[in-house]
Amino acid sequence: MERKQGFFATLKVEVVRGLSPGKTRSRTPARSRLPMSGLLRRIKGNDNGVSDVFVPRSGSLRPAPETLSPLREGPEEGGERGGGGGGGGGWGSWMRRNGSVSGAAASAGAQRSDLRLMLGVLGAPLAPVHVVANEPLPHLSVKDTPIETSSAHYILQQYLAASGGLKIQNSVHNAYAMGKLKMLASDIETPDKVIKNRSSSKCAESGGFVLWQMNPDMWYVELAIGGSKVHAGSNGKLVWRHTPWLGAHAAKGPVRPLRRALQGLDPRTTASMFANARCIGEKKINGEDCFILKLCADPQTLKARSEGPAEIIRHVLFGYFSQKTGLLAVLEDSHLTRIQTSGGDAVYWETTINSYLEDYNLVEGIMIAHSGRSVVTLFRFGETAMSHTRTRLEEAWTIEEVAFNVPGLSMDCFIPPAELRLASAGDDREVSRSGTGRSAVGAAAYRAKVARSGRSFDHSIHNMTRQMDDINI
Repeated sequence: MERKQGFFATLKVEVVRGLSPGKTRSRTPARSRLPMSGLLRRIKGNDNGVSDVFVPRSGSLRPAPETLSPLREGPEEGGERGGGGGGGGGWGSWMRRNGSVSGAAASAGAQRSDLRLMLGVLGAPLAPVHVVANEPLPHLSVKDTPIETSSAHYILQQYLAASGGLKIQNSVHNAYAMGKLKMLASDIETPDKVIKNRSSSKCAESGGFVLWQMNPDMWYVELAIGGSKVHAGSNGKLVWRHTPWLGAHAAKGPVRPLRRALQGLDPRTTASMFANARCIGEKKINGEDCFILKLCADPQTLKARSEGPAEIIRHVLFGYFSQKTGLLAVLEDSHLTRIQTSGGDAVYWETTINSYLEDYNLVEGIMIAHSGRSVVTLFRFGETAMSHTRTRLEEAWTIEEVAFNVPGLSMDCFIPPAELRLASAGDDREVSRSGTGRSAVGAAAYRAKVARSGRSFDHSIHNMTRQMDDINI
């Protein structure tokens, strides 16, 4: 079933008139008539401090460069935009549902904390390792190859065939997808009790997202929900993310794909991601037998992704492929982070995301999952045996439009924010003898901010643990 009408038809008309997709996102009058047009217009007057002007393909209209801190995957700490200190943000405020503040103010504060937590974890998570999607998969062979590896290669060959075939997938140079989603922070578990969200339908936040992809390794996603917007992207050399409360962040380590693209939207990248995986067995998922492929991030990648007091210990990805259809049924990944607090014991965060992919349909000859749901478990432990917390988040999404080989999509649509380009250029070129030295100054400022961010993050973690010990839920 083809699902590419609506915006794609409007896009073709505008591209013929010489407009790029980057411009149509912010200037096209016709887009305002679409149900999802609110995603791509700037939300003005909200209390999250979002700038009124954002042009993803140019840094000239961005706000003045701000000092930066490294992107952290998983729960984020700190205050409002700019990372203002204090101990009122993050998990402490999220757990303060029944604290001293009462009435509508307490409810609104808890809702904002829930939203920030959900966007921080589910907004734009990345895959564990770097992949090269246009490289062919290893040749299928059983000679001198472990059975776990050869079985994985066979399963991936079946997956590519079931997804439409390698020939048609290699003909795709760029892609576009738009969808709707709902997010919910369902419950939290402490050593004393479990608090469940009894009004799930009322507390769920609704929104949507737009995703653009282009070979090689370029992508841009914009997600708006609950009056807040998160956008992230990669130009093939740098991965970045922007949130209303922390601004722009550069990801540590190698360039990695967006996890959302692996959720049934990009079969070729998904197969490349599991090229070095092993088949570890079988499991029945929702009554359907599935093969299990396991991929672990290598130690070099984990070390490159670690920053300051945060050390990533492991990141593992599991793919459950249906034995009946050959398609990806469930995507599960789990990563464990160790955070060393100043003058205290280490705190550990384990984040597990299980994504269930459903409603596969053909789009231009490629099988795409048009709906699904994700269940996230955040497990924090350390310090003492009775100090753990476990939080459950949920997301459900549907895909409204999908298109491949969009005319006019260019590299200009994936340019990072101006402040990140300045810092990246400064790191590559410490001192320019022929220039004015601005790049070196920018790099120095960026590194200084990273150092300050590490200290402030460490301090906020310490405050957070102290607050959690004092909270009586």
